Amino acid sequence: MNRTLVICKPDAVERGLVGEIVGRLERKGLTLVAAELRTIAADTAGQHYAEHQGKPFYDELVSFIGRSPAMVMVVEGPDDTWKIVRTLMGVTNPADAAPGTIRGDLATEMGENLIHGSDSAESATREIGIFFPALG
Repeated sequence: MNRTLVICKPDAVERGLVGEIVGRLERKGLTLVAAELRTIAADTAGQHYAEHQGKPFYDELVSFIGRSPAMVMVVEGPDDTWKIVRTLMGVTNPADAAPGTIRGDLATEMGENLIHGSDSAESATREIGIFFPALG
């Protein structure tokens, strides 16, 4: 089995969409192996978004992900679980996300697009290590 990190961002929690998002992951056949509702600290967010340090939107990313609780999860499935999650999520900009995807159906703006999913197997390993070190 293969694992990846998923975060229902603060906007998803605030809008009461965590159950909908988890349900979509589970209906696809993925299994939740760890989950925690937490407010992500700035230093943790900095580690998570390290590849974006120095970019104009970095401070906004860190501020947004820590503004209120997020549901941080590890899901498990077949090979390329990260790719399955990314397909379910839809593209980053909800205006371009296909109907039937989480962002296409539920999100309306780029800055608050409900969900994060690791973008590669390597990112999944790194991100799981940040948020769930016992599973890393």
